[in-house]
Amino acid sequence: MRLVQFFVPEKGKRFGVVKGSRIWDLTSEFPTTLDVLRQSLARSLTIPDVLEQPLRSVRKDKKNSYPLASFLQKPSSDDYHLLIPIDPPEIWGAGVTYKRSAVGRDTDSQTDIYSKVYFSERPELFFKATAERCSPPFGPIGLRSDSRFTAPEAEVAIVLGEGPDPVAYALCNDVSAWDIERENPLYLPQSKIFQWCCSFGPWLTTSDQVPDPSRISLSCRIWRGTSLLFEGRATTAQMNRSFQDLISFLYRNNPIPPGSILTTGTGIMMGEECALQDGDVVEIVSSTLGRLVNTARRLGR
Repeated sequence: MRLVQFFVPEKGKRFGVVKGSRIWDLTSEFPTTLDVLRQSLARSLTIPDVLEQPLRSVRKDKKNSYPLASFLQKPSSDDYHLLIPIDPPEIWGAGVTYKRSAVGRDTDSQTDIYSKVYFSERPELFFKATAERCSPPFGPIGLRSDSRFTAPEAEVAIVLGEGPDPVAYALCNDVSAWDIERENPLYLPQSKIFQWCCSFGPWLTTSDQVPDPSRISLSCRIWRGTSLLFEGRATTAQMNRSFQDLISFLYRNNPIPPGSILTTGTGIMMGEECALQDGDVVEIVSSTLGRLVNTARRLGR
């Protein structure tokens, strides 16, 4: 199933399931995606099992649905738009999980710290964001006022339940100020955490719809006006660590609330000539997980 949270004028925030070209509104049963997940865990059922009967009921009347195309636009308080598909209690990140990422970062930093992480048993894990710092699909992504080289990081995000396996997946843009991190690795939090530093969506794809998480392909494009500035591709088959390995380390002595998100690193790197500028559009696409689009916005001091 594909789960969404969305905004309807005069009704506000809604929860629904995408089927074909329509969103079916299940808000009367489940106000938010987190409510569905909590029901799933409390009843020891999968999310699709929890939603099966309510979805069957609402699909008897097309008035309970909306055309998906109406929501694929810039967020506005007086128009239809998508919201982040879940309000995660916490958002964590993993780094140096792809070989290309490890090699690229080591070359740029002129140190061997990233290589050490790549070959070590322990992965790089860091706190990335809160829900309030996230931007919805088609919303803005932030460019720090003190950064000259902020870049998108196209990643697969996993939604955590209570066990070692993800309950859902989404595309994620782990926006990062690479120049700040390269200046000094201890500046990692400042390179990662700021307003609109993360976007994910456009929906959550439940785990039953992702038969082989180690074979998710994704691409990243940066558009400047009508010109394609950059295009890169990667697949989770290039990862050096499994999702379960990352989850296992994240959980060590660290209670993670269900519904939290872990971004799993990027395999798509770019040069400084592709540093984001105000107005650039970033498009992350996966045949498995959908299409996530955001526009870069320079933040004030």
